[in-house]
Amino acid sequence: MSVDLEPNPGSLSLEPGPTSHWLRRISVYREEVLLENGAAPAVPALRATAAAVISNPWTGTGPDHDLNAEVELIAPVLAQELTGRLLAALGGAHTVEAFGKAAVVGTNGEIEHAGALIHTPFFGNLMREFLEGESIICFADTRADAGETLVVPMWHKSHAATRSHYQTITARISDAPRADEIVIIAAASTGPRPHARIGDRRTDPAVSAASIRKDQQS
Repeated sequence: MSVDLEPNPGSLSLEPGPTSHWLRRISVYREEVLLENGAAPAVPALRATAAAVISNPWTGTGPDHDLNAEVELIAPVLAQELTGRLLAALGGAHTVEAFGKAAVVGTNGEIEHAGALIHTPFFGNLMREFLEGESIICFADTRADAGETLVVPMWHKSHAATRSHYQTITARISDAPRADEIVIIAAASTGPRPHARIGDRRTDPAVSAASIRKDQQS
């Protein structure tokens, strides 16, 4: 199975090789918020997720099993496949302003199995490169039955302290993860939350418990 995508998010042309049976399903979801609290956002943002359902390569292994070999084989393919779908859904890396990632492992797996495929450079570095970001990618991971809804957090891809881009998107696949599967999710947004107006760290006043007590006493 080739994952040399169009549009191609990078120069890689990756092949899963002998594990080509591991990818069962890909789901892409896109939304646009046209109204919030009765008013159109100043910047109507598109938000999307791309999710892959894969067989858990570590089912039946113990807590001391080394996960690196499978991570190096599978994670780069997932990074390219999922970011390629996001780029197609959102119009290219230049449109993306916020990103996030997530994983859900089925009930026969460890939480570490979910984390292994998103918390290493074999996924995170490539996702950041393909989406032209600089920030650490915020994340969620859990273990759940098929059909569980997961809230995926996102923040600005280059300026993580930019509060206007703190946002979430929900992801759900009705028949996954099965007990021996993992769902890997990449998420992105082309803009901020609707009507973002709570300021930013660059403009925040100096706030501490002492300063609040002083204000209350004055």
